[in-house]
Amino acid sequence: MTQPIEWEWYRAFLSVLTEGSLSGAARALGITQPTVGRHIAALEQALNLVLFTRSQAGLLPTDAARTLQPHAQAMASTAAALERAATGEGQGIHGVVRVTASEVIGVEVLPPVVAALREQHPALKIELVLSNRVQDLLHREADIAVRMTPPKQTQLIARHVGNIELGLHARADYLARHGTPATIEDLSSHTVIGFDQVTPFIRKALSSMPAFSQDVFSVRTDSDLAQLAMIRTGVGIGFCQAPLARRDPALVRVLPQAFALQLGTWIAMHEDLRNSPRCRAVFDALAGGLRAYLDTEI
Repeated sequence: MTQPIEWEWYRAFLSVLTEGSLSGAARALGITQPTVGRHIAALEQALNLVLFTRSQAGLLPTDAARTLQPHAQAMASTAAALERAATGEGQGIHGVVRVTASEVIGVEVLPPVVAALREQHPALKIELVLSNRVQDLLHREADIAVRMTPPKQTQLIARHVGNIELGLHARADYLARHGTPATIEDLSSHTVIGFDQVTPFIRKALSSMPAFSQDVFSVRTDSDLAQLAMIRTGVGIGFCQAPLARRDPALVRVLPQAFALQLGTWIAMHEDLRNSPRCRAVFDALAGGLRAYLDTEI
């Protein structure tokens, strides 16, 4: 390596990886295409590597580029965390807090929590990342995470807020048309909504319930929001969080004795943020909002 590597070169590298072309990266970064080209050329020269090859489909990353990608993404996450920390310095609750949560929690549970936070702290800005992928708090992909698995890293502060019960539910009019199953075996004559790809989380969660193999599902999708929408519109019987279903009088729980899965729920953040007023305010608000959700009455 013959020269120091500028962060802007890595930003251009990541943007070309995402956009697939110099022009697309230039638009995303708000700079000119020749500038992006110069940054990529300078990075390749500094590393003595070829990072992209040209094709009719655009710029294709080489194996070397794929190897560097996670490291460059970690740098981007750290830079973004640095910016969030800088905006939060000073008096009062202000600045940016990046929160990650699953799709269902983010769409169905967190909006009123965010609304209350904004009313109480108008200078606070919330970035909400909805993903069922576990964001890396150690590398600061997010500041705070709502997780359905206990954090194992010792550098994280975690609070267990309770368990969310998952059950089988359907619209009342679907059950009126097709009947209510009395046993797990009865599900074979119903439209059952479930997952498409078997993830490690699903495999572990359903290990004690072999009746729920992929073959049972007539409709399959890995989107929790899509599953929820189909349950709500009467497509069939599917998995739904019990507190969420209790909010909708049209939904009926079926086979509660045969299927009840407890999802432990934690809020976690990096220990370095324990003295951050903005992160503490968001952490406590999330804990309160989730506890209220878990206490939803029938």
